[in-house]
Amino acid sequence: MITFDDEIQTNPKYGKSPEERSLEERLKRGFMILDKTNGPTSHQVTAWAREMLGLDKLGHGGTLDPFATGVLLLLSGKAMKLAPTVLAHDKTYVAVVKFQEEVDESTLRDTLSHFSGTIYNVPPEISAVKVQVRTRNIYKIELLESDHNHALIHVECESGTYIRTLVNDLSLWLNVPAKLVELRRPKSGRYQLNHSITMQQLADAYWRWQELGDASVLKSLIYPIEWLVKGLPKLVIKDSAVAAVSRGAPLMRPGLVSIEDEAKQNHDVAIMSMKNELVAIGKLLVSPSDLPSMISGEVSIPKQVFIDEDTYPKGWVR
Repeated sequence: MITFDDEIQTNPKYGKSPEERSLEERLKRGFMILDKTNGPTSHQVTAWAREMLGLDKLGHGGTLDPFATGVLLLLSGKAMKLAPTVLAHDKTYVAVVKFQEEVDESTLRDTLSHFSGTIYNVPPEISAVKVQVRTRNIYKIELLESDHNHALIHVECESGTYIRTLVNDLSLWLNVPAKLVELRRPKSGRYQLNHSITMQQLADAYWRWQELGDASVLKSLIYPIEWLVKGLPKLVIKDSAVAAVSRGAPLMRPGLVSIEDEAKQNHDVAIMSMKNELVAIGKLLVSPSDLPSMISGEVSIPKQVFIDEDTYPKGWVR
């Protein structure tokens, strides 16, 4: 971390830390980790949650086909702007494959090893996206268990990998007809099933809020938007700079408090307030090593703004 002003303080009258936000404030810029069940589409469960919570804006990140289960992020309000970031997360799957005849375990393990690395992966016709030829990276693929003509396979892969296609290719390699009978996604990016909720749990929490006036359970299920940018280097700015950046103005050098060492010129950074609020995602215009010698000039240009304009007062007069 490079700190440029360790004496500046934030005004407690304006803004608030993500942990202090009310339920209503979290619904304006937050997300939930849903454990999707077998049957409905990702769009359907998102629509059910949107209607239940009475929200205008609720989307999902990382589509799961109807028969698949597991981690599906629901993005609320301004968090929907981060859908492309969520979609790009690496994924982990556990698949149950049924072969038409018994396959030797050692043969299966050896065959799976050929699917590690960069592969061609064409979406199947049943998929929810347009069919096109592309490559995807398989970081890890292993046989967890096999029993006669069934196999349990663990896959860690690049976003957009189609496991059904992977199974079809495995079938061709072995020259044994095979079918994907179950598919579960236990992890999407850093988000895992142990932090997920079911639609029933969401409905129960909503009922408790509406009927008993207890918002604590539902609030605990909605994570702050700031969690979605944990992978980006952070750039902390002064209160007065927050007001300017929230209106789309470039971040100027005098408004900078600190920057993480991992930040790189011409790459994205998360622009944060001193209360750890996500103000914007911006492109870093200069190298961090050049910042200590700068006294003026533009540091970053906001690409997406997430904080409301009236959160912090303007520090300038027309």
